[in-house]
Amino acid sequence: MFVKNMMIPKHECITVQADATVKETLEKLEEHKIDGVPVLKGNQYVGVATRYNIYKKFFQLNKSREEYVNTTLVEEVISHADKFLQGAELFEKTLLDLKDFPLLAVVDDNRSFMGVVTRSDVLGAFESAFGVNRPGIRIAFTSVETEGRIARLSEIAHQFHEHIISFVTFDETDKLVRRIVMKIEKKNNIDKFVKKLEEHGFRILSIQEI
Repeated sequence: MFVKNMMIPKHECITVQADATVKETLEKLEEHKIDGVPVLKGNQYVGVATRYNIYKKFFQLNKSREEYVNTTLVEEVISHADKFLQGAELFEKTLLDLKDFPLLAVVDDNRSFMGVVTRSDVLGAFESAFGVNRPGIRIAFTSVETEGRIARLSEIAHQFHEHIISFVTFDETDKLVRRIVMKIEKKNNIDKFVKKLEEHGFRILSIQEI
């Protein structure tokens, strides 16, 4: 999945203009219960204002709280001015960037603001990939890394009419063994299905109903 497929478009985004005060920005963050907001000049992206950066800047300046929030412009407390996305990135590549930051802006070649991708969006996509919100049976197993193994697994699942909710593989750099986690709908033939997998060389690590 590409970033553009999970982007919140600009007409649905909460933003502030660069000449807004810190007070106005904090009010908007509080009103919408968010931790960060894109900062624009017109439609041009200039950075992100977060609660953390606003508070951090306050302790760096020798100003009273009232003076700080009323006279400091939000463009003075932004970060990520040169850290943004352009839509063609794979969403999983953004996970580390968003691990400790609430959002990343998406811009075009002219830095015109197009939308945002939030940390919760990315985590939600991973939850979907693992079928977290759907009940079923999760089977973890290993397979020798040889040509046609995934196709063979698919054939076995089809033979038993298994509905696969999610399918994730790991250890893509291991030339010998690959770990696989598959979630399927709960059915009465799970024991026969697992036995068939073992007969074809798949080593079962765990089976869990979730």
